Amino acid sequence: AGDFDISDLLGGLFGGGRGRGRARQPQGRRGDDIETEASITFQQAVEGATLPLRMTSDEACPTCHGTGAKPGTAPKVCPKCQGSGMQTGTSGGVFAMTEPCSECRGRGMVVEHPCDTCRGSGRAPTSRTMQVRVPAGVKDGQRIRLKGKGGKGQGGAPDGDLYLLVHVSGHPLFGRKGEHLTITVPVAFDEAALGAQIEVPTLDGPPVRLKIPAGTPSGRTFRAKGKGAATKSGGRGDLLVTVEVQVPSELTDAQRAAVEAFRAARGSQTPRDGLAEEVVS
Repeated sequence: AGDFDISDLLGGLFGGGRGRGRARQPQGRRGDDIETEASITFQQAVEGATLPLRMTSDEACPTCHGTGAKPGTAPKVCPKCQGSGMQTGTSGGVFAMTEPCSECRGRGMVVEHPCDTCRGSGRAPTSRTMQVRVPAGVKDGQRIRLKGKGGKGQGGAPDGDLYLLVHVSGHPLFGRKGEHLTITVPVAFDEAALGAQIEVPTLDGPPVRLKIPAGTPSGRTFRAKGKGAATKSGGRGDLLVTVEVQVPSELTDAQRAAVEAFRAARGSQTPRDGLAEEVVS
């Protein structure tokens, strides 16, 4: 790991050798990855949203501009590694190993008069607000990686990444099934028995009219095409409508008379006819 030159190995084996390790310029340090959380509404998750996020991370100190030195002074070349940021040591007197300089910790520079704000580190906590785009179709608990939106890199190294953990609130009417939206709507007994045209609300537009055929059982699901969530291809999923036949808890006199007339017309036939034969078979 780290910089390595074959001449260092040969020199350690044969007593000095002809070559010396090449001076290496200290490499920058990649910015830190940052993780944060955001809560969005059900509709924002379906359609996508741009969120303002206030972040706090270590960036170049505003007082010394990242040098680590007090204003009016400047870092100096490390006398131990001569600015290379690396030093050569031996392991048991046989192998020569190259490792970060213990004096400057690989920076190649030393600070004699540290900045009062960052105490010589060149970094200081900084708050910033950024606009983050959450794509359409994001799910509750999904972790989104935003490349280069994390902590600032040092010495020309790339910035880190931002990981956004998304929490999606529920909706009183709608649910989700992949790219499709779901909804359960109540229908009256006569609508299910005789058939009807009903209006069903949509998430972001006018209601759609849905034809319920005669004899529709409770729990049957219908599909309204193109009324679901946005897809990655630019289209939309469907709205899956499940009907639930409602039984009134109280009846008016006229309603009771109508139901009793239906019972009389039905006769002795019931939906449970044949169950005993199924058990025996």
